[in-house]
Amino acid sequence: MNSCAQGPENEVSTPKSEVFTPELLVPDLDIPWGMAFLPDGSLLITEKAGRLLRFKDGTRNEISGVPEVYNRGQGGLLDIELHPDYGSNGWIYLTYASEDGPGSGGHTALARCKLTGNSLTDLEVLYKATPNTTAGQHFGSRIEFDEADHLYFSIGERGQRDVNPQDPERDGGKVYRINPDGSIPQDNPFVGSDGLDAVYSYGHRNPQGMARHPQTGEIWIHEHGPRGGDEINIVRKGANYGWPVITYGINYSGTPITDQTEMPGMEQPIHYWVPSIAPSGMAFVTSERYPQWQGSLLVGSLSFQYLERLEFEGAAVVKREKLMDGIGRVRNVRQGPDGYVYVAVEGKGIYRLLPNG
Repeated sequence: MNSCAQGPENEVSTPKSEVFTPELLVPDLDIPWGMAFLPDGSLLITEKAGRLLRFKDGTRNEISGVPEVYNRGQGGLLDIELHPDYGSNGWIYLTYASEDGPGSGGHTALARCKLTGNSLTDLEVLYKATPNTTAGQHFGSRIEFDEADHLYFSIGERGQRDVNPQDPERDGGKVYRINPDGSIPQDNPFVGSDGLDAVYSYGHRNPQGMARHPQTGEIWIHEHGPRGGDEINIVRKGANYGWPVITYGINYSGTPITDQTEMPGMEQPIHYWVPSIAPSGMAFVTSERYPQWQGSLLVGSLSFQYLERLEFEGAAVVKREKLMDGIGRVRNVRQGPDGYVYVAVEGKGIYRLLPNG
């Protein structure tokens, strides 16, 4: 069990002067969820309502062939990621809420496809969570590849906290790990057992941030807590992250969920937020364009409408800094191949952070 949880004793500060100027690069977006950068300099942007846009040199085009999405509550067209060898194989990966499968409503699906001109082709659904439900919350979802090209993706517990997250046999409240073609790595923790073969870790609430650590190669996630208790976790094989048996949060009504914040056999977060910032999107900074930020983790805040920068010593948070304060609901943040940081803000669009000086 990890026992190095870092919490609200790390107060967030506001820098005396910004090291960047935000440039609104792609305006007039509603809920821009995912971003992926093509080799030709295009930016692919998912909009939760079901649109996929391609932006380059001031021009945007809508991509056709997008799978039909279940656009309800927090569900819709979610994350997008390129295969690490995209230049050779052309595979693009999407997560989205889908009505396919048993039950009314929807659940999170993962698919891969290719881009031909401004159309998606060769669409294959690689994973579809079941059963569907009409609940509007906790679809996840983010996608990331590890150094061995395993694909990780997250699905929230769909509001069914007492049945899904602690049961490896049920979808929801999990991080999944598959091969890029949808097959199952045989060293996944529940292969051959009673759990779902694709599940890699469980006991999650609603992970909406995922990034590979640039030095260790570990997959980091963050996830929404209830009222308080948002968490940053390092994904480990077969690990149980405790929701809802342990949590640093309480119900939205103010009543307790549990009096337990740790238990044997359950992972502690490396950081948690009280009060909740409602985190969405995350990216490690490696770019030389921001020398003061190298090694930092950037996380969007939906509730408090800013971009947070966290400094680490190992896996311990030593500094928190509030950037773009009041900009709006920050849905995602990515570092592009050009070294610039891109920030997606609901109701506004995609900002590019231009270093000052």
